[in-house]
Amino acid sequence: MPVMLRFALVILGVLAVMPRADAAARSPVTPTAVPVSAKPAPLTFVDDTGQRVTLPKPPLRIVSLAPSATEMLFAAGAGDRLVATVQFSDEPPAAKQVPRIGDVTAIDMERLVALHPDVVVVWPGGSNPAQIEKMIQSGIPIYRQQVNRLADLPASVRRLGALAATAAVAERAARALEEQLQQIAREYGGGKHPTVLLEVWNRPIYTVGGTQLMSDALTLCGARNVFGELKGLSPVIDTEAVIARNPDIIVAAAPPSEGAAWLEEWRRFSSLNAVRHGRLIAFEDQALSRMGPSVLRATEGLCKALAAVNP
Repeated sequence: MPVMLRFALVILGVLAVMPRADAAARSPVTPTAVPVSAKPAPLTFVDDTGQRVTLPKPPLRIVSLAPSATEMLFAAGAGDRLVATVQFSDEPPAAKQVPRIGDVTAIDMERLVALHPDVVVVWPGGSNPAQIEKMIQSGIPIYRQQVNRLADLPASVRRLGALAATAAVAERAARALEEQLQQIAREYGGGKHPTVLLEVWNRPIYTVGGTQLMSDALTLCGARNVFGELKGLSPVIDTEAVIARNPDIIVAAAPPSEGAAWLEEWRRFSSLNAVRHGRLIAFEDQALSRMGPSVLRATEGLCKALAAVNP
């Protein structure tokens, strides 16, 4: 029961039994002591990994240690609570104005402590484990934000909205993400389901395993990751393995302006289905590797590119 309501009910109870003025002198009433205020109970939240985070109140000072977490916080309506983030946090554009205290692999711990954050949002799959442990030992609350499937995005936004007490904004964003996912699946989820090599680095050759978010993007596009059975997030493969799998399409998910050069290296292997049929795609939208709302925009772009070479 809220303190003020309890206080009001006590007052009403006193009034109900209070003697009339003409009897007050004969029957004096001893006033009942009523607590004026009470310390609010702490708040407990469950993060994306199922761990509980307890805070004394909704956080007003948040630090994000991953570009994807920064983007998700903005989507949840908590962008104005961010007092610091890390390098490459550039989605949405307003995130570029948030001060940087390092990058995903290492941050300036002294600056972090000086900011007196109410909570730090980290990416378990990429943030520095040793530094996270130091934060925990220092008593800084840690919230772990991570999505493993595109379908996890809406729920992750809702949880951040609960954390920041911005549930209404987060709910609208979550519903928009759900609609976007459904639209992409309807438009591209069917079809021939070609096998795809998604090359994320060229020397040595890195691809993505079946549990990586970009592999999930391929599935949403109606394609199959030719190395989807691999458990590692970003396994190293060799040319012989690619020739043996003989993918229908090769996608060079490269940094800007480098995709064409990566694909040129594959043109030497004319026996590959992808080369023989001209199904080589340079895809340089870096949002495809980000675990925030912008990954759906990039996924839709990938779907269009795949559909164009596989009518």
